[in-house]
Amino acid sequence: MTTSPALVDNPTVEINAVSKWFGQKVAVSDVTCSFGPGLTGLLGPNGAGKTTLLRMLTGLIRPSQGEVLVKGQEPRTQVDSYKELGFVPEESALYNMLTGQEYVTYGARLSGVSDPERAAKAALEEVGLTADADRPVGGFSKGMRQRTKVAVALVHNPEILILDEPLNGTDPVQRAHLISLFQALTERGNTVIVSSHVLQEVERMTDRVIAIVDGKLAAAGDIAAIRRAMSDIPYRVVIECDKTRTLGAALLDHEGVFSVTVDERSLHIETSDLAGLGSIIAGLAVTHDVRLSRFAPEDESLESVFRYLVGGR
Repeated sequence: MTTSPALVDNPTVEINAVSKWFGQKVAVSDVTCSFGPGLTGLLGPNGAGKTTLLRMLTGLIRPSQGEVLVKGQEPRTQVDSYKELGFVPEESALYNMLTGQEYVTYGARLSGVSDPERAAKAALEEVGLTADADRPVGGFSKGMRQRTKVAVALVHNPEILILDEPLNGTDPVQRAHLISLFQALTERGNTVIVSSHVLQEVERMTDRVIAIVDGKLAAAGDIAAIRRAMSDIPYRVVIECDKTRTLGAALLDHEGVFSVTVDERSLHIETSDLAGLGSIIAGLAVTHDVRLSRFAPEDESLESVFRYLVGGR
């Protein structure tokens, strides 16, 4: 059993002490983590090294140092590993003269699928593009082009799907469809790795995240656990009640409370002791005749954790 939140038991993808530099620029620095069945969000600001890391996972570029393994094999040297990989790059360059059916069929042929036309139809159906299959992809919207790339990645039924910003340009209906598709893949036992800045959508898909900042592993694990590990940062809590000033004054006497901001209907509190605050709030409400309507952390969302990790970047 592994004890590091960056590692999983029975991994399908392993990254061992990997670094990548381009001349004097270090894009990825000594990253160790692994992925297994299920969906993992890969997070980080622009320029953090996410795309470089994904390109090393797919064998498109070689690590300057360290090792990448896909099902125990190095993708750069063991071409059989590509049968297990589906990759959706962030770039949207497609063969615009081909129809959707022709483009995905071409991808199926390159992957050695036995019945490429049939596999292409099935993949286009999975991403909701059956009605547009005979249109040239050059006339597709950005969201449709994204779904076409997902269809190509799925056409050979890979065990591992690597997605670089797959929700870019999609409308809410398209996003919901793709998210449902990715979740369905994980239920089948696939490994799905999603790099995205659409934090709310990642939070809808998964609890497990790997965060990369300045090319280094900044955090890993489920979102709540990452927030709990950030012990040097006070928790932020919102309390809604009928006597905000009365309760706010009482809370300032609590040892773990750093600050209280009061408005008409709510209190915004910073505390080092979230459990302790929760244990006393009911008693304070009774003592001061305050009616509570809400008590909730404000900073256990993926967006708030991400904001803490990247700081002012």
